[in-house]
Amino acid sequence: MEVNRLAKEIVDSAIEVHRHLGPGLLESAYESSLCHELSIRGLPFARQVSLPVTYKGQRLASGYRLDMVVGDALAVELKAVDRLEPIHTAQLLTYLKLSDYRLGLLLNFNVRLMKDGIKRVANGM
Repeated sequence: MEVNRLAKEIVDSAIEVHRHLGPGLLESAYESSLCHELSIRGLPFARQVSLPVTYKGQRLASGYRLDMVVGDALAVELKAVDRLEPIHTAQLLTYLKLSDYRLGLLLNFNVRLMKDGIKRVANGM
């Protein structure tokens, strides 16, 4: 599936999850629910994907994880915070650089309207 269409499906799925659950839950509840919604829609995804860090040719045991990778093409980072901060965008951008994915979605479920919690982040490489 083309990455922009995939991104739209993920956003639609996040809106559906938010419509049913609303704000105020832990990130893990939104992650489980979003995974269920993606399954219903037949979208392939991986959850808590290990993200290796290499420094000067040495692979480090850093323990970083992408919350989700959808369609083996798009990284998704979930949050349940009062508001998205620049550090959240920087985190996703770094994850994109480390993983070679070109597009990511930052989804904050702790908002009144889900459209206010969606940020698209692109890796210019």
